[in-house]
Amino acid sequence: MDHFIEQIQTLSKRVNRLKNTIATEEATKTSIIMPFFQVLGYDIFNPEEFLPEFTADVGIKKGEKVDYAIMIDGKPVILIEAKAANQKLDKHDSQLFRYFGATSAKFAILTNGILYRFYTDLDEQNKMDSVPFFEFNLAEPRENQIVELAKFRKSSFDVDSIFSAASELKYLNEIKQFLNNQWENPSDEFVAFIISDIYPGKKTKNVIEKFQGLVKKALKQFLNDQVNDKLKAALANSDEEETAQAKEEKAPDVPEDPKEEHNEPQIVTTEEELEGYVLVRLLLREILDPERIYYRDNLSYFNVLLDNNIRRWICRLGLNTSNKYIQFNDEGRTTVYIETVADIEKHRDKLIKVAQKFL
Repeated sequence: MDHFIEQIQTLSKRVNRLKNTIATEEATKTSIIMPFFQVLGYDIFNPEEFLPEFTADVGIKKGEKVDYAIMIDGKPVILIEAKAANQKLDKHDSQLFRYFGATSAKFAILTNGILYRFYTDLDEQNKMDSVPFFEFNLAEPRENQIVELAKFRKSSFDVDSIFSAASELKYLNEIKQFLNNQWENPSDEFVAFIISDIYPGKKTKNVIEKFQGLVKKALKQFLNDQVNDKLKAALANSDEEETAQAKEEKAPDVPEDPKEEHNEPQIVTTEEELEGYVLVRLLLREILDPERIYYRDNLSYFNVLLDNNIRRWICRLGLNTSNKYIQFNDEGRTTVYIETVADIEKHRDKLIKVAQKFL
């Protein structure tokens, strides 16, 4: 899986570099789409496995062709309709819809090389659903989505297991989209549902409008409280092993700031350190669930850890002096001096490389 993730991330970089220069469908196929399916393990030059211009006769229309078909035992199992990288996909699913109903394929993919929309027939057998059960953005791959994409690799492809998971994926995505919409702009129905147990009066239009702003504000505060509680819990959760380990580890030699006052030792987690921690979590979200990334503060430096394990520290931040730095947990314990917290973003690739050794 690690190698597959690395391959997808490499292809993603290629896509982001080329997407603005690709103007035609053929160029998109050659430079992005075919390499994508090659990463999935298919022999793109073997027509018995990856067949271009697959004929899908539709009704009285003969000779209708879909761009590619992935074949198993001489039968199509996945149809692929390709568009140019600069084209939106919203108006092109009807063509794939016709092809799907005319073949024995169980899955269909509509893509412009950047977005990959995966369809099947959950709602009605042999009739392609109007809504994809899974969408993969190659320009911005997320680890949880790469895990789902891996099910389509040649080495692990199984029609029945993917189909059984498709229903859950479809409704999971629809629920997430619904929640996202309500987060940004709570509907009257959603507001009425939220206040049903806290407001005994009649839910008139004026009442709903009165509570809309409060519901939106409450949602944001609730999420912030959840994040803050997790941060406090991570800080408080230390044990003897971690304390002993922290004492053994030495911070890199950093020139002292003559302006600093030497007060009694006291650990204070600063706003800059929390900003650095959040930034590291964001930079690593491509390969790690952010919930696995914790922090531990001590007098000398600010630790960013994987799985709350002091032995699996990813980096250390020194942000409480004028000589700010980030130290990586590589063989040489590389230390880089930075001017601001935002400079951490310049070392994204290094952070990912260090984190990957623990996966």
